[in-house]
Amino acid sequence: MKINKEFSKYAHKYQQLNQIQTEVAKKLVDSLNRSLMEKPQKILDLGCGTGAIYKLIDWELEKFVGVDFSPSMLALHPQGERLTCKLGDFNDANLFRDLEKEDFDFIISASALQWADDLESVFTHIAKFELPFSLAIFTSGTFATLNKTAGIDSVIPAYEKIKQLSQKCLHVRETNVEKVVYTLEFENTREMFRYIKKSGVSGNRNLLTYKQTKKLMQEYPLNYLEFEVVYINSFSKA
Repeated sequence: MKINKEFSKYAHKYQQLNQIQTEVAKKLVDSLNRSLMEKPQKILDLGCGTGAIYKLIDWELEKFVGVDFSPSMLALHPQGERLTCKLGDFNDANLFRDLEKEDFDFIISASALQWADDLESVFTHIAKFELPFSLAIFTSGTFATLNKTAGIDSVIPAYEKIKQLSQKCLHVRETNVEKVVYTLEFENTREMFRYIKKSGVSGNRNLLTYKQTKKLMQEYPLNYLEFEVVYINSFSKA
């Protein structure tokens, strides 16, 4: 798939460019430390990338399975005796059927599920595990000003849609759905657009011609990009 190729293409630079994704991963792991009396020991990480979640876990684990559809990303993921990196696409129902046979006590996902072809289906599969979870998903509010200036629509779902599906399929309470907006400043628009291309955040790559991109760089009114993230968890906040 196209997004898979893009992530693989820039995998070696991803760790240098993923400031916002790192903040998202930190917030997810911090929420586990604040909200759970007992830390999960057998974790499934959907869309594990280069290992942002695994690197932040500071307690001993019995088992950690990281799933990602990019071989290049998995090649950069830490390795360990109790760690398994699994090549798989969460758009594939067969992946979940295989994972359901394994023993986990927690599901986590940071900055990945916005790429689901059918988020409702993915949420339904997650619900079948009947396990606590913590998910962070970028919404269409990401790059909102850029998309508006360029006159294009985001390819990832809106906050309200994600919230609705989380309540329908994951049966979470409204208080367990949180929206957070981050901003990332740049010295100039050229650096900004270089970041967009290589960071793996945007699904809008290659939608504009060179001429349209040049015009957008001239007309973009801000010195920062917006990132809107929805956090969904199945445990009560402390």
